Amino acid sequence: MFRTCDITGLKVDLRAERLIQLNAVMAVVSLLIGVIAALLLVLTRWQVVHLLPVEWYYRVLTLHGLNALIFWIIFFEVAGLYFGSTVVLNSRIASPKFGWLSLLLMVMGFLLVNFTILTGKADVLMTSYAPLQAHPIYYLGIILFAVGALIAVFLFFANLLIARKERTYGESLPLFTFGLVAAAIIATLTLASGAIIYIPTLLWSLGIIKSIDAGVYKLVWWGLGHSSQQINVTAMIAVWYLGAFLTVGGTSINEKVSRLAFAFYVIGINVASAHHLLVDPGPSPAWKVFNTSYIMYIAVLASMIHAFAVPSAVESAQRRRGFTKGLFDWLKNAPWGNPAFSAVFLSIIIFGFIGGVTGVVNGMEQTNIIVHNTLSIPGHFKGTVVGGTTLAFMGATYYLIPLIFRKRIAFFGLAKIQPWVFGLGIAVLAVSMYILGAFGVPRRHYDITFSGGPFTYTFNPATDFFWVLFAIGGITAVIGALMWILIVVFSVFFGQPVRGPQDMQLQIASPPPPAKEHHGFEAPGTLTLTLLFMGVFIVFLLLNWGWLSAMWEVK
Repeated sequence: MFRTCDITGLKVDLRAERLIQLNAVMAVVSLLIGVIAALLLVLTRWQVVHLLPVEWYYRVLTLHGLNALIFWIIFFEVAGLYFGSTVVLNSRIASPKFGWLSLLLMVMGFLLVNFTILTGKADVLMTSYAPLQAHPIYYLGIILFAVGALIAVFLFFANLLIARKERTYGESLPLFTFGLVAAAIIATLTLASGAIIYIPTLLWSLGIIKSIDAGVYKLVWWGLGHSSQQINVTAMIAVWYLGAFLTVGGTSINEKVSRLAFAFYVIGINVASAHHLLVDPGPSPAWKVFNTSYIMYIAVLASMIHAFAVPSAVESAQRRRGFTKGLFDWLKNAPWGNPAFSAVFLSIIIFGFIGGVTGVVNGMEQTNIIVHNTLSIPGHFKGTVVGGTTLAFMGATYYLIPLIFRKRIAFFGLAKIQPWVFGLGIAVLAVSMYILGAFGVPRRHYDITFSGGPFTYTFNPATDFFWVLFAIGGITAVIGALMWILIVVFSVFFGQPVRGPQDMQLQIASPPPPAKEHHGFEAPGTLTLTLLFMGVFIVFLLLNWGWLSAMWEVK
């Protein structure tokens, strides 16, 4: 039932290991579909090419949203939940049967949803707003997938109880697993929102219920839609801490504060999804202001704590190893040849400087109107869920392959540059999309020139430059993603086996020497980077307030 890992010394439950492997494989399949769809969308939104016909554009957009934002990430997160609650804790899985049931339901849901989309029976986009109606099989697939994911979350909690009862770990959960606990709590609330709205919508599509109130649907759906991305953010940050530990032996300077930040996510991050509803007439102004200010600030504070804690953990470990010259000797001598490290560090930068900064502007009640329902919104997503979460998960996979699949990383030279190619492409894509949205380019419209319509519109000529950047960034990111998929697939199915520590291409860092007494800041380089971030954030915020003051008056 168990094997002892000859690299980490941890006990690995073979039944949990198999479930980790299969969920990870399904994650890669989902990402491949999402990436192919992304390439088609880039070449369609770029008006110079305008590749797809209109009906296939919305079909592929639906396909991309579900596979890239839901299936890929949740399959990977389920693998992470099993890994964090069994392997990391030196424990066993509570019920392999429920793990297999979860996987079966999720795969069935995945197949049903993709089938209905590709056969043209669900051209409703990921949000599937009522009164748009898809085939009942589409809603059934979403429900099956959600139920399967919920079973996996409950199994995760059961695993934690067993580990606690059998005392397989120390006094407190490792910070990585603690972060997964926060993600699992958010997931429970999120999936409950999905059940509340998708079950009656299924009945409506079957004709059992006559109608669905569009306002109520949108309100409840965003409890699933936005909050599902907050599961990703929380899991991503847990991976940041794990990456810092594995690559340089870094641990949080103050774990209590890091744990408090995860608790802040549980309190505030779901409710802060109200900015998607700011132009809807149903919610009251007081509710909108409260959720996009005080509640959002809790989530933003948590993100800022983590964004300081993870780099400072790396800096502290590096300085204790002797890299103490100046502010950034620790960063210069970081293990940049380790793709897991470069992926995590690039994820932090992209998430903070692109996803985080734009997220605050999007989330505030006043400045949101500048970009509401424009291309800026998916541009922000690219900075958070793709440049942040997906890139971090890619980095974690470079340890998952040798430790769980017991295979050497294929094309290791390619793996070293893959995070840079993907990260650079996503950064360019995200920035160009956000700027295009600020020019007023709509979020989802097939033809932004409205050719053949009763009226046409010509955007500022400056947008032509950013459309070229959009295409360059999108194609580069697709190449980076395909590089990663090639490396993973070849490694897992055709790679050379790992027979022991001598076959590890990525070393697991030993603990750094004990800290010496010193005066001043523990991590002055990280503090400098944080001040730089705050400067960028303040300038961007002031610019948006200035642009808001220049907008036409709404009477």
